[in-house]
Amino acid sequence: MGVDIAKHVHWARLTDYRGIPLGKALKVSNNKEGFENILTRIKDLCKQHGLPKVILGLEPTGHYFKPLAHYLTGQGIKVVLINPYHTKKAKELDDNSPTKNDQKDTLTIARLLRDGHYSQLYLPQDIYAELRVLSNTRVSLLRRQNAIKNTIKAVLDEYFPELVTVFKYPFKGKACRQILKSCPFPSLILQLGRNKVLTQMKKAVQKTIGQKRVEKLFQAAQDSIGVTYSARLKLTLLIQELELMENQLDQLEQAMEQALANTGFKEIILSIPDIGIITAASFLGNTGNPLRFIHPRQVSRLAGYNLTEDS
Repeated sequence: MGVDIAKHVHWARLTDYRGIPLGKALKVSNNKEGFENILTRIKDLCKQHGLPKVILGLEPTGHYFKPLAHYLTGQGIKVVLINPYHTKKAKELDDNSPTKNDQKDTLTIARLLRDGHYSQLYLPQDIYAELRVLSNTRVSLLRRQNAIKNTIKAVLDEYFPELVTVFKYPFKGKACRQILKSCPFPSLILQLGRNKVLTQMKKAVQKTIGQKRVEKLFQAAQDSIGVTYSARLKLTLLIQELELMENQLDQLEQAMEQALANTGFKEIILSIPDIGIITAASFLGNTGNPLRFIHPRQVSRLAGYNLTEDS
């Protein structure tokens, strides 16, 4: 059976082992009733035509295929994946036309499946599913965090470009973070005065703040070429969002460490030089249970490192 996946409605078509269609294309709603209908259709057609087994192929379209795949595998149906690029190329062989429609694609998918052009489906379970979600969430959060940092840099480039001459890494130092919260622009620094700026910096840093650093900050503020109109609220909101993401990242990494420990492979992977907790957790989140592999080259192939000559 070939299935064309979409957000709200799937289309499915069953063929026999020769590729001859059995019945018409089936419209499958993306809900429990639709899933039960496709399961009933599979059982009825298999019984009608005396077919003992069925294999179902579908394209991994985003995340939309996962509920159907999860349901059918739970009902004992073997589900495999078809490369969408293969479908695109193979459908021209059917009628010498690149036209696309749901019913045509299902038949093409079923025939690719018949010829063995598919890959095995792996849906991680239990702790490995949790690790995959945590790992993907961390990657997404890091991208958003970098976007926020770049926006803050753009604001500073416009209003106070000289700040990086005083604080080389604006996002790492606690003193600079406090300056960004309390007096991020030259006019505010000059308005507060040296003593009050020093007081603000001491709120964030326990150790002694050098007077030279404060003097350098004041000199940078006096010589600044930044624009003078204010963006105080914008910068405040950006800093708040950045700190929220930093807290979320800490929570994620703690959860990844705990999940890694629950796999039972923590000590083994961390014994590899230069491998840390986040790398190990991300590795298991993307590969799943390592015991499902029978050779190390399978892991390399999954990662895309099975390099071959093409000449």
